[in-house]
Parts: sequence; structure tokens; C-alpha cells
Amino acid sequence: MTVKLEGDFDYIIVGAGTAGCVLANRLTQDPRVRVLLLEAGGSDNYHWVKIPVGYLYCIGNPRTDWLMKTAPEPGLNGRSLSYPRGKVLGGCTSVNGMIYMRGQAADYDRWRQMGNLGWGWDDLLPYFMKSEDFHGGKSDLHGAGGEWKVAKQRLAWPILHAVQEAAREFGILPRADFNDGNNEGSGFFEVNQSRGVRWNTSKAFLRPVLNRPNLRLITNAHAERLVFDGKRAKGVHFGRDGETWEASARSEVLLAAGAINSPKLLELSGVGRPDLLRDLGIEVVHASRDVGENLQDHLQIRTVYTVSGVQTLNTMFNSLFGKARIGLEYALRRSGPMSMAPSQFGMFTKSDPSMETPDLEYHVQPLSTDKLGDPLHSFPAITMSVCNLRPESVGSVHVTTRDRAVQPQIRPNYLSAVRDREVAVRSVRQARQIMTAKHLQQFEPDEILPGPQHQSDEELLRQIGSIATTIFHPVGTCRMGVDEYAVVGPDLCVRGVGGLRVIDASIMPKIVSGNTASPTVMIAEKAADLIRSAAG
Repeated sequence: MTVKLEGDFDYIIVGAGTAGCVLANRLTQDPRVRVLLLEAGGSDNYHWVKIPVGYLYCIGNPRTDWLMKTAPEPGLNGRSLSYPRGKVLGGCTSVNGMIYMRGQAADYDRWRQMGNLGWGWDDLLPYFMKSEDFHGGKSDLHGAGGEWKVAKQRLAWPILHAVQEAAREFGILPRADFNDGNNEGSGFFEVNQSRGVRWNTSKAFLRPVLNRPNLRLITNAHAERLVFDGKRAKGVHFGRDGETWEASARSEVLLAAGAINSPKLLELSGVGRPDLLRDLGIEVVHASRDVGENLQDHLQIRTVYTVSGVQTLNTMFNSLFGKARIGLEYALRRSGPMSMAPSQFGMFTKSDPSMETPDLEYHVQPLSTDKLGDPLHSFPAITMSVCNLRPESVGSVHVTTRDRAVQPQIRPNYLSAVRDREVAVRSVRQARQIMTAKHLQQFEPDEILPGPQHQSDEELLRQIGSIATTIFHPVGTCRMGVDEYAVVGPDLCVRGVGGLRVIDASIMPKIVSGNTASPTVMIAEKAADLIRSAAG
């Protein structure tokens, strides 16, 4: 039996994550507009969400993570990767690395050149600035007073400054701002924090407006399928507390469930590849070949080096005195290692001098583990992770059953493209070269991953397949475009049906050259204007 949810709503937003919280805020600014916000996860009021280093305790935690996994990946020697996705209000901004990064101007100009008018850098910069509260104040490139706080990190590590000087020896020069459209160079990442506390989209956009009478939030509401009247979306079926509910929308249903769950819900609702849907007994509402296709992600390769004569988090964390000092510093000043993002220092550079813009991003950390979530090593070491910013390998996300409780099959197809394999090998060789810099020799760096015994391209590629992992940036599975196979148009309306838009990282036609949280905030800001404009 389906229970009809009481209330008249103009819009139903599916997902109170990175984009959904922004949409709820912006659309309910008009008191005449009534919005229902559905979130499958629970509250973000959890100490490990608030404390920046808590990402280590949120990933793999069933309270905060959907615990997804990829299918076995041929390019990763058959390994299946954990694929963390936020399971609370704020979505992935509640569990991510908090790095504020827009990407490169060329990324968005490429979107526009693909036919997506209104999505070039000059078009989108005002939307980045609209919600920004930049620590340096308002300028031609940054906003101040917005909801999305951008802060400097509240700690320093001498070893990271040494890496910056080492990189300078190879032409990677310090850069004051990674977010002015050209991120080439090195610097310390700015973060979405406020006084040493994580700043997610729930805290930034949703909580301040929960008292608006025209906004209703329902948590633990698992969207099961969209309700269609012919080819127009009219509402959502969702499960909660053992019951199935139906909510109706007068104007539009807005999918903001992310790059994995937005295509999943479309397919469960009959929008997708007809052959796949029919095989599962799902009635086809609209044939859309590319739903769930075009999955892109950044694959990071973790190179690890032991060091000596300098402090790292490994040595601090593995002593009782060090742990006490870490805890006391955070308790008294909201600073120190407990306030740190997973990566503090970054570099953007080219794998080949012929590249027009950087295609590599380094995340350098004063710590090391066998893999994310494992205990820190007992010896002093640093990690220099490097990822290909513009991978050519594309994968897919598809349902395998009509049961909404079953995660879709996630196949990123990492390193399936020849060029990606070439870039992976070159990036490891480049990291090795940086670690030979004169400025680092006083610390006696010694490679332990991938291991100095691996020298040939074939050996390196095999070892990369054993150590590389996702950096948690899936995009593209409901891609925006103007061709007949694009899932959404530049207005983010799902092609072929009415009353339905997708508004999250899944609409990116090409992945951006950097972290993806703040570009998703930008997408939601622009979408809110598109929706208001369409409504008149």
C-alpha cells in the first residue's frame, strides 16, 4: 500500500547532498514556492563529520557512508575498490577532503565548445563567487559574505614546504591562487572550513533555512522510483519506516542524488537503455541510451617515501605524548592535525610539456598508510599522490535489479585508455624525479611505493594497478549535451520527458581538472536560476 504524502509542493528535490542543499536554499527564497527535500541518509550532527580529520572515521562507516564498491577492475589487476558516498545531510561534503577547487577555465570553455551555451568559464565564475565567503575578501575573482566558506588551513608542516622548494627546482613554481582559472604551480590548498571545523553544504545552505515554512525536509527517505504521467514526471515514490509513500510535484522533480544514484533512479523509473530495462522487467518510459554511461573519475597513484630528521604525522600519532598534544591543540585552538584536510599541499603540472594546461594534480601529505583507513605507519614518511586530471577512460553505472536497496554496478574502467596508462607511468617517474631534488636530500627520502625495484614501463604499470585508488570524484553519468544521446540539455532538463531535471556532478560532460565538490555547488547555483527563469 502506498501512502499519499500530504502537502502541495512545487518542487521535489531528491537528495540533500552537495547540490540538493543549495537548491533547497535558493528555491525557497521565494515564499510562494513550496519545496520537498528528500534525503535517504540521516542527520549530519555527528562529531566525526564536524572534526576535519574525522573523514578517516566517516569513510567505511555505515552511519555516514553507503559502502559502495566497484566491480573488479581489469586495469587495477582485478581489484574491487571501495567507493565512498556520503550517507548524511550534506552528502559527500560531509565526508570529503574539504578542498576548495574550481578547476581550470579551459574545462568549462570546453563544455561550451561542445554546444553547452551558458556553461563557459566567464558564464560560471559569477556562480562560483555568488556563494563564496573567501578568507581574503571580495575581489574580481572571489566572493565574500556567501554561504560557502573558504579558509586557509590551520597547521603547517616543514616537510611540505621542503617539497615545494624541491618542486621549484623542476619548474613547478609557487602559486598564490589555484582558483583563478589557471591552477598551474604549487601551493597549500584552501579548504571548506570555519575556524577549524568542517563546513559542509548542510551547515552552509540547509540549516539556516530549515525554519522556512515553505521547505519540508524528510530524512531516511529512500527514493524508489519517479512517478510519470505519460512522459511527464509528476512525483516520487519513496520508502520510509517500512512504508511506501508518494509525493507529488506541481512543477518539477529535481534529481540531486549524485553521479551514482541519479542514473540509478532514472533507470529504476524507466528512463535509460531499453534493452537493459526490459531485461530487468522495468517498463520503458523513455529510451535514453547514455543514462549511466560516461562515468569519469580521478585515479590517484600513491607514491610513498620514508624521510628522516623531520616531523610527520606518523611519528606524532604513534606516541602517547603526540596523541595528547594533537588532541589538546584542537581542543584549545581548533588547529593542528585534527583540523587538517586529507591533503594539505598540492601541485598542478603537465605530464608532457606539449600540454596546453596542467593534466596532473599532486596531493602531498605528511603521513603514510598501506591504504586509506589503515593505521599510519610507525616510521616517518610522506605520501605524494598523483592523478591524471583528464582521463580518457570512461566507465558506467547501471542497475542490475529492480530492488532499489541493491547498489548499481559501478565500472569505472580505470586505465582502459592507452593514453591514461602512458600518463600514469610518466606521473610516477615525475614524482620520483621531484624526490631527487637537492632541497630534499637532507631528509634522505627512500621510496617504498611503488618501490624502486620497479623500473620498466611494464613493471610500473603492473604495480600502479596494485596501488592506485579512486580519489572520489565520479561524474558524467547523466551528461549534459546537445546531441541526441545526451541525458540532459544545457537547461539540465532530462531530454525526452517533462518536469524532470538532473542537478549534480553527473551532468558534467567532461570531468573538471581538480576536485569536484565546489563545481557541484556552482552547478546547483546556476540550476536554481534556470529553474526560476523557466517558472517565470
